[in-house]
Amino acid sequence: MTNQNPNGELLTTIENAVATLEFGHPASNSFPSELLNRLTNELNILSNNPAVSVIILKSSGSGVFCAGASFDELKAVINLAEATKFFSGFANVLNAMRNCSKTIVGRIHGKAVGGGVGIAAACDYALATNGSDIKLSELSIGIGPFVIEPAVSRKIGKSAMTEMALEATEWKSSNWAYQKGLYAKVFETTAELDLEITAFAKKLASYNPEALTEIKKVFWEGTNNWSTLLYERAEISGKLLLSDFSKNALNQLKK
Repeated sequence: MTNQNPNGELLTTIENAVATLEFGHPASNSFPSELLNRLTNELNILSNNPAVSVIILKSSGSGVFCAGASFDELKAVINLAEATKFFSGFANVLNAMRNCSKTIVGRIHGKAVGGGVGIAAACDYALATNGSDIKLSELSIGIGPFVIEPAVSRKIGKSAMTEMALEATEWKSSNWAYQKGLYAKVFETTAELDLEITAFAKKLASYNPEALTEIKKVFWEGTNNWSTLLYERAEISGKLLLSDFSKNALNQLKK
């Protein structure tokens, strides 16, 4: 399946029980609402596809893995309903990843910011390159990483999450992310990354798909409250987005 429009692209290919799901956007693979919605829908479709055992989640290009929320859309929000709906898009994606019956392997080929870090954290297993540094910049623009916090804290712990959130203008290296558990392995080159992902996905796809589904349920035990928690967090972000502080901070960003 392929879609091409100004709100980004989404491409799914399926081969030998492995689905490769690739998202892309010209603004550093950031997410407007429409692309978030399409990613959620595609994850739900793949979850119910008996021909798929494993999903490789990746983004387009060779630069940034994901820059998080679309700043253009953040700037355009005018009321709480719109703001909450936008952040709920990330909640939808994280819940779709959590509830997906398939193992999701993340291919993190470059830097990740904000929501991009959340998506990497919601993968069941993430592999990265040395250039895949991470940052949670939300506090610097007057909001906070509220929606993605449960996913990130689940992977790296509250202490590391606190460090990232408060050091909102500082990058954490890919090695730091590996040491904290966000990445399972880190490779020197994208070519090495791709070789490992292909081999690992092939190996997973050879396992009993029912066993993979059941073990994923075990991995995600204790997260059932996300079905309400993430949307409560989306409303917090939405309220803060409408503050004078956030509006001024967003207006100062380069278009």
